[in-house]
Order: sequence, then C-alpha cells, then structure tokens
Amino acid sequence: MIPLQKVQNIISHHNNLEKELSSGNIDPKLFAKKSKEYSNLAGIIDTAKEYLNFDLIKKDLEQILSDKNNDLEIIEMAKKDLNDLEKNKEKNENKLKVFLLPKDEDDDKNAIVEIRAGTGGLEASLFCADLFRMYEKVCSKKKWQLEIISISKSEAGGFKEVIFSVNGNDIYSYLKFESGVHRVQRIPETETQGRVHTSAATVAVLPEAEEVDIQIKDSDLRIDVFRAGGPGGQSVNTTDSAVRITHLPSGVVVSQQDEKSQHKNKAKALKILRSRVYEAEKRKKDQERSSNRRSQIGSGDRSERIRTYNFPQGRVTDHRINLTLHKLDEFLSGEIHEEMNQELRLKEQNLKLQNLK
Repeated sequence: MIPLQKVQNIISHHNNLEKELSSGNIDPKLFAKKSKEYSNLAGIIDTAKEYLNFDLIKKDLEQILSDKNNDLEIIEMAKKDLNDLEKNKEKNENKLKVFLLPKDEDDDKNAIVEIRAGTGGLEASLFCADLFRMYEKVCSKKKWQLEIISISKSEAGGFKEVIFSVNGNDIYSYLKFESGVHRVQRIPETETQGRVHTSAATVAVLPEAEEVDIQIKDSDLRIDVFRAGGPGGQSVNTTDSAVRITHLPSGVVVSQQDEKSQHKNKAKALKILRSRVYEAEKRKKDQERSSNRRSQIGSGDRSERIRTYNFPQGRVTDHRINLTLHKLDEFLSGEIHEEMNQELRLKEQNLKLQNLK
C-alpha cells in the first residue's frame, strides 16, 4: 500500500511545475531541468490521479450495486467497472512503486571510464585492452560517442591504463554496473604447458561532473607543469606541456600528457579531477545512507570482484547476481552485454522496491 500523501505530492508537484513553466518567469538556467521533471511526471500523472481517486470511485460503484431500484443492465455494468477498478489498482500501485523508487541523480550523466591493468603482468594489460575494445563495441552498438582521454600502452599490444569519456543518453545508468575488478582466466600465448592463468583489471566508472555539480576553487588546486616523456624516457615533445593537478583538500592527483598543448592537457586533467572529486563526495554520502547502500547491487567499490571471464569454458559470470552466460565471445563483442546489464538493473530495482517504505 502506497501512502496517499506520496501520490498527492506527485500530483501537486506536477501542477506546480505546469504553472511555473507556463508563467514565463522561470530562470533560464533551470528551464531544461524543470522541463525534464515535468515530462517525467507526465507519464505517471493519470495513474496517480486514478490511484488517489480509487476509494471515491469504488464507493460510488458500491452504492449503485446496493441500490435495488437500479435495473439489471446498470448493475452488471457497475460490477464490471468495479472488477476493472480492482485490477487497475494493483497495476497502478506497481507502476507508482517503480516511479517512487529512489533515483540516482547521476543516471542521466555522461561518464568517464578508467580501466587499469591489475595483477597478472602482460596478460593483465592484454585483458585491459580486451575490456576497452568490449566497451568500444557496446558504445558503437548504442550509438554513444567514445573519446579517449589518455592511454598508456604496454608491450605486446596491451594497455597499462586507458581513460575515456562516453557521451549520449543515460550513460551512467548503464555503465555504473561495470565498476569493480574484472577477472580473466585463460591460457596465455606464452604458456608452453597449457596452464590457465588468472589476471585482473580494474574498471572505475565516474559520472562526468559539470561545474554546476561541484565547485572546485582555484585556491584548492596545485598545478605543476613538466616535460612529457614516452616509454623508456624517450621525449614526446620538447616543451613543458604535461600537467599534474593536485586537489589539496582531497589529495586527488591527475596527470595528463597525451596532448602537445599544455592548455588541452590541463582541460582534460580538470575534467577527470572534477569527476573523481565528485565521485568521492558521492561515495561518502552513500556510505552515510545505510538504507541506500542496501538498495545497491554490490558495494560499488572498485576493489570488489564483480565478474569473471573464463576463456577455456567460454563463459562470463557476474558474481553480484550469480548469473553465468556461456557466450563469452558474444559478450566481449558487445552483442549480449545488454542481457547482463538488464539483469543487474532488474536486481537493483527489486532491492529498491524491498526498501521502499
């Protein structure tokens, strides 16, 4: 049973937004946000009104049924309407429950994804590259825009680290489930005895923070510039174009040297730094809200092992929902990535429903 006051609040908020948007006196900076809110409410408003008026309509129909002066046709129609009303109440209640689920305010944001090779040496760096290619294919399939921010290559064609941004619709709501430790089990090409080796890579997915999301003062930053260097100390260019930015209050440090322009490197570093500081603040708030933590899939911690990719058996297992797909190649090619993601989203939704008071 949903408290009627919560349903009334939906209707009142919809009415207030309607008046505000039609008045023409709204702050232009808030117009897009308010319009989106109004649009989201439009899809549930009829359901809310019907649910709120259930008792009143039911009472009217019961009065018709109890009035012996009504003819049989009217009574039959009232019986049918009452039956439909009861059925619709359950349907409307479920719809409202889903709508009232706690929303992650970052779900509609773009994302910055950081993949780093973990334990396993060269094999871990090759797996890091495999994961990047998987996300490239997922983004291509969904028509999302992927832009590499920085990349550090290893020998044999792998990556020690790759950081990229993804732009599109509701990016973070999808990619946030990728944060954590991804483990791979396979036989390396250099393995002569056919033994399976285990390696790992860490994926961190950060909501891309805008300046309106978090205020970072210039006085809180220490910016150092230095000459960029390549593998083995080889000079990439001969100017002090590389940038290292330290956020003094949090201790977050970001270095950027991929661009030849110091200005571009600084802009990229600030983009990453803003998102890392924002994520740290978000995580702190989440930990303070224990009920919110119970409604999440896994801890969301990047040190948590979330998935295993087993090549000899051709399977991928997500440990948070105990789901195994025996289609590893299709998963890595981005073809069935959606299947795993849907199960993760469904599980999180069910957890939130259990915690909805």
